[in-house]
Amino acid sequence: MFVWSYWKTIFSQPANPSKEFCLAKVEKERYEKEERPESQQEILWRAATSLPMYTRTGAGAIRYCDRCQVIKPDRCHHCSACDMCVLKMDHHCPWVNNCVGFSNYKYFILFLAYSLVYCLFIAATVLQYFIKFWTNELPDTHAKFHVLFLFFVAAMFCISILSLFSYHLWLVGKNRSTIEAFRAPVFRTGSDKNGFSLGFRKNIAQVFGDQKKYWLLPIFTSQGDGLTFLTRLVNTADVEQATVTLQPDPSKSADDGPVSPVSPVSESQNRLLSNDQHANNIAEHQANNTLKPADSETITISMESES
Repeated sequence: MFVWSYWKTIFSQPANPSKEFCLAKVEKERYEKEERPESQQEILWRAATSLPMYTRTGAGAIRYCDRCQVIKPDRCHHCSACDMCVLKMDHHCPWVNNCVGFSNYKYFILFLAYSLVYCLFIAATVLQYFIKFWTNELPDTHAKFHVLFLFFVAAMFCISILSLFSYHLWLVGKNRSTIEAFRAPVFRTGSDKNGFSLGFRKNIAQVFGDQKKYWLLPIFTSQGDGLTFLTRLVNTADVEQATVTLQPDPSKSADDGPVSPVSPVSESQNRLLSNDQHANNIAEHQANNTLKPADSETITISMESES
């Protein structure tokens, strides 16, 4: 299992953004010709209207990779070592010479787990000979130095792997990557380190899948496609607004019919609210940039006259 997990971690190709996140040929030429960042962002905003993205840059702009010439999906980052954008990138691991991301994150955690078990097994089996070494009960041969070296190497690797394994288990429970742990993702309402957290059980299922019988096997069972991720409502005002819309109209009398009970916002409704927020955000951004000051004054005057 240790070798299998290590093999899968090394030779699993990092997942890349699909073609739908690439700019069209005409838009790409316009983007390259534009010199003003504002005009370039307008092109990206129009291209991102149909894309399921909720994260932004620190300045609130669309996340775009000039190197790969692709709009970055949520939790996607560019790896300078691999020279590509990797879906749900966690980090680039020099020990496996590969990027750890959506396609092999489960294999990497299993590799750490079985490495820890392997080091514990070696340290436990050599411990008795290590004790005899210090009590001078071992024969005076060169083998005793091999026992000493093997125990110290197993113990040191055990301690280092245990700390790394514990840290990644904590990340899985929080549904974060290493990059997101150091730099929180930015949503429309600002940065939120728990923006992708769905609860402990669902966070575990995001990486290991729903069927527990496959959790300890290095086979791909992670949920999703790496391009879109469920997000929790980062703005409590959206929940209040959704609750208000579900409230019955007090002006209606009881004779109009029975009033349906108010139900709490479900997970699917949360996802729909997030989609509506994304569409409204893009529409507001385009409207603010296309609306001139003179037009805004005309609208204000007309509304006052009608009132």
